[in-house]
Amino acid sequence: MGLLQQGKWVDQWYETDNSGGAFRRQESRFRNWLTPNGEAGPNGEPGFKAEKGRYHLYVSLACPWAHRTLIFRHLKQLEDYIDVTVVEPIMLENGWEMNDPLYDLDFLYQLYLKADANYEGRVTVPVLWDKQTETIVSNESSEIIRMFNSAFNHLTGNSDDYYPQALQEKIDAVNDRIYETINNGVYQAGFATTQQAYEEAFHSLFDSLDWVEGLLTQQRYLVGDQLTEADWRLFTTLIRFDAVYFGHFKTNRQLIADYPAISAYVRELYQVQAVAETVSFEHIKTHYYASHLTINPTGIVPLGPQQDFTAPHNRDAVSAG
Repeated sequence: MGLLQQGKWVDQWYETDNSGGAFRRQESRFRNWLTPNGEAGPNGEPGFKAEKGRYHLYVSLACPWAHRTLIFRHLKQLEDYIDVTVVEPIMLENGWEMNDPLYDLDFLYQLYLKADANYEGRVTVPVLWDKQTETIVSNESSEIIRMFNSAFNHLTGNSDDYYPQALQEKIDAVNDRIYETINNGVYQAGFATTQQAYEEAFHSLFDSLDWVEGLLTQQRYLVGDQLTEADWRLFTTLIRFDAVYFGHFKTNRQLIADYPAISAYVRELYQVQAVAETVSFEHIKTHYYASHLTINPTGIVPLGPQQDFTAPHNRDAVSAG
């Protein structure tokens, strides 16, 4: 766990002294866009052209943010277009470690410095790398999945749309609440260093999980009867919840398994073709329990829980509401 300061790697845990013990996630610094023909992206800056074999994706199988991009790479049939490096599950004094096939690097922070020798801040996954210009296109998962959703359609012939224009306003509203209180909320609870900060995050998290349970009792997916990016953004947190966040991050009011609608919903998404192949509980549990020594000083990785995501979900019987 650490960050880059003045071009050098510093092994340092998250700073919470100036935020009343609350965890504050650093915003992603590389925010370029990959577009069909290299036209400008939503940020107005020139884009990177979608081309087969040009880009490389660095991910951790433990990280929910990186997991989103792996799922979209599969859903949009990009396996033959974008190759992948999976970093090691344990992240200690050197940050993310890897066997890099492109430049024979040992640590992800070296890739950040290759992109920008003056970069300062956290070194995170996912990273979408351009092999042609040798720089980072983006390290913002929410934007990478939007790129994957549409940029390669003309090459792959896959026009499945997980951010359809007619639903964008609803998707954005759901994303905003879920990101702040659930996706990031589990970290705000787990990384809090004061009781007040922890309790605020805890209550916000379960208020939102109760809200999601209510939604999914009435409709199949978060915005109705269509599977969208909002569902996949939530899924990567929910799939980790009982195995890691419940105990490790003290988000222990109840398990996801205790929510009838949410737990069935997680099983449905897990059973989407090949999504299970993107889920590695060995990586997930090893990373959290063996890397976060501030939280789990012994580094002992629990053997449980036993979970069966292949059980029938029966979600096809739920109407759109």
